[in-house]
Amino acid sequence: MLSLNLLVAISLAYVALLFGVAFVAERRAARGKTGWLRAPMIYTLSLSVYCTAWTFYGAVGYAARSGLEFVTIYLGPTLVFIGWWWLLRKLVRIGRAQRVTSIADLISSRYGKSNGLAVLVTGMAVIASAPYIALQLQSVSLSLAVFDAESAEVMANPTGAVMDGLWVAIGLAIFTVLFGTRNLDANERHHGVVMAIAVEAVMKLVALLAVGVFVVWGLADGVGDILTRLDASPVSAWQVEGGRWVGLIFVSAAAVICLPRMFQVMVVENADESHLSTASWAFPAYLMLMSLFVIPIAVVGLDLMPAGANPDLFVLTLPLSQDQNMLAALAFLGGFSSATSMVIVAAIALSTMVSNHIIMPVWLSLQDGGKASVSGDVRRAMLFSRRISIAAVLGMGYAYFALSEGGEALAAIGLISFVGAAQVLPALLGGIFWRGATRRGAVAGLIAGFAVWAYTFYMPSLAVPGSVLADIVRDGPLGMGFLRPHGLFGLTGLDPLVHALLWSMVLNAGLFLGVSLLSFPSPMERLQGAQFVNVFEHSTTPRSWAGGRAEAEDLLIMAQRILGPDEAHNVFSAAARAQGKTGYLPDTTPEFLMDLERELAGSVGAATAHAMIAQINGGASVSVRELMAVADETAQMMEYSSQLEAKSRELEATATKLREANEKLTELSVQKDAFLSQISHELRTPMTSIRSFSEILMQGRLEPEVRRRYSSIIHDESLRLTRLLDDLLDLSVLENGQVVLNPQQERLGDLIDRAISASAVGHARSLRVLRDPGQEDHVIYTDTDRLVQVFINIIANTIKYCDATDPELRIEVRAGEGMLQLDFIDNGSGIPARSHGLIFEKFARLDDQTKAGGAGLGLAICREVMSKLGGSIDYLRGQSGAAFRVSLPMEISRAVA
Repeated sequence: MLSLNLLVAISLAYVALLFGVAFVAERRAARGKTGWLRAPMIYTLSLSVYCTAWTFYGAVGYAARSGLEFVTIYLGPTLVFIGWWWLLRKLVRIGRAQRVTSIADLISSRYGKSNGLAVLVTGMAVIASAPYIALQLQSVSLSLAVFDAESAEVMANPTGAVMDGLWVAIGLAIFTVLFGTRNLDANERHHGVVMAIAVEAVMKLVALLAVGVFVVWGLADGVGDILTRLDASPVSAWQVEGGRWVGLIFVSAAAVICLPRMFQVMVVENADESHLSTASWAFPAYLMLMSLFVIPIAVVGLDLMPAGANPDLFVLTLPLSQDQNMLAALAFLGGFSSATSMVIVAAIALSTMVSNHIIMPVWLSLQDGGKASVSGDVRRAMLFSRRISIAAVLGMGYAYFALSEGGEALAAIGLISFVGAAQVLPALLGGIFWRGATRRGAVAGLIAGFAVWAYTFYMPSLAVPGSVLADIVRDGPLGMGFLRPHGLFGLTGLDPLVHALLWSMVLNAGLFLGVSLLSFPSPMERLQGAQFVNVFEHSTTPRSWAGGRAEAEDLLIMAQRILGPDEAHNVFSAAARAQGKTGYLPDTTPEFLMDLERELAGSVGAATAHAMIAQINGGASVSVRELMAVADETAQMMEYSSQLEAKSRELEATATKLREANEKLTELSVQKDAFLSQISHELRTPMTSIRSFSEILMQGRLEPEVRRRYSSIIHDESLRLTRLLDDLLDLSVLENGQVVLNPQQERLGDLIDRAISASAVGHARSLRVLRDPGQEDHVIYTDTDRLVQVFINIIANTIKYCDATDPELRIEVRAGEGMLQLDFIDNGSGIPARSHGLIFEKFARLDDQTKAGGAGLGLAICREVMSKLGGSIDYLRGQSGAAFRVSLPMEISRAVA
């Protein structure tokens, strides 16, 4: 038999191989080479974390003890992936649209982005996962004990080694920390971990098939001999219990959706929604292959192994009994892969939930009164909290393993976690299919279902003989038999699993439905409900923010704390470019706030991200109660006004005049506020960029290339600020009539040439100009510099805002009716009709934010210049693109002879 030291050396080499695979995958992903990393088969193999040590070892033991009942654990997921893959597709679509990082994040997002609900789900998930993590530690410890056995007695019934489990837990924690917390954005794929899981999926499948082939054609004489042995084996004697079979199929189907590790690989790690179509057949095929030799191994093991031998370990002990040391080593690596893949992914998923919904909200609340924008080095704290969470999660699993003393069969431990994970199913399914589901209903159902599960199924698993828990399981609390965990309210005779599942799910679903029907969803819950239920019609995030309340620089500072300076500036500059702005700070529109929330949600979770932005923005939406109050006040005012009008016509006329005066004053006040708000924003934007990048430069320790890039940004923003101030001064001089004109004589064609040349400076985009030189043969006597200024503004706007693929500008000149007219017409889509009346107003903004840029002063200056020159500038409707007409009186021009 292989020595334990050699086996440990082989295991360490295998772990080193996994490290190498994960490292290479991470390096390729960092360089953007993610082609085969995002292959649908890699995604399918990552789903194999469902097949843990319970499947690799425990399925054989399950079959030896309960016959074909082990098949139910494979039937549930198979039914979901084949028959309900549309449900999985909806979950993936919601996950991508809402940028959810875990199942707790998804449920909290659905029910009004409630962090309290996320904390509840997180706590339930951690407690429910502890037995399953303990199962993996127990399986590895048992398998190590097999190779350390020195007598037939120990080999027949090896006991769990607590210290072995501790070292395994420590090793898995180190691996998970190294490759599970490299990306702060939990919504990004962990390419290294996923590839390592895929390798382990292949390893455990190959190992189990190899042992199966050896058993069928090495120890037995083929399939016929296996069937003969099966007829004589106790495996074929067990009868199917309908209630238990239905319950097992239900919990396994629920587990493939609700287990945190399955949600992590299926939803969070999903790179392409279309991969589900491959997984819908490939994953059931994988499960079929994993279960192919379970019955033969169980039957032969019962025949050949000593009486009382642990059937959970037949996969190892059968090869060892025949001195097939290499096959036994391969089987050990297969079981090791099954256990470690589950623990790694579960630790990542659970640590993300604990960090995002428990540790970080508490930490942020303790920083400077909870102000999100000045919360300190959030990024470093988040990474530290996730690593601590990984250690804590694995520590809880090890504690359960130590307390339970590893006495239960592997399958029995796994079912405890399955039923616990299934408790989130009513809130999950109700949330994505029923718009009337409420947060109160979800909380009530989750608490009731989880409490019943913990009392009827979880607590009895820790009841060591002779302990207080054992007395409660046997007699009920304080001797009240009707409250016995396995006979709650006198319902006896049921299988413990069916009993726990029935009571927990009935109370869970019943309270969820009842409380939801009796309560009213908040506005945020209704918005999120519509987005979740109708995700295929509305895959974008709901526009629930009121824009303009938050300052962009405050949001930038907050984003830098979480995303890091470079990533935050990339997000903000991309948004500014999408809005047509040249700076690095976008307008705080509702769309931008929602996009920023989604970016932050990938790091701190949806609920925390929403709360942080709401704190800066001053609120997300107007409540229904506030709207009703406004409506009531308005109704009272209208009624009182009606009474006054009925009493006196004179008072009515006076009130009318007062209302008209008040409306005018209100309009003037709105215009003043808009002017002050816009100009302060336009001045603060470049100043903030200058300040922000200056502070970064002052910190030092920057690469020369980065220093040059930041210095260039400061220089560009300074020029932008100078241009804005020049425009303001220019407009002020024009409006106050203080401008002094310098008329001179110059040829019109030459003026247009000057304007085209000047407009192209600073613009990388090319523009084709179509002209007729014969039409431009006019000599102009006017302030030619001012007129060229108008031409430059029109042509520059065309370069910036014409949305045609190959932009072109047609300039037409005509004389008639005492005026000389110049038409500038581009081939873009033009300006929306609703904005025609605003384009010459100061600081006017188009509704289409992608066409809004600069300070909005250019056309207003053009209007004032043309007025002083005795002409006009107008927008021409009905053209194919944007069209402006500049008109000059004929008396100041004459045709060239």
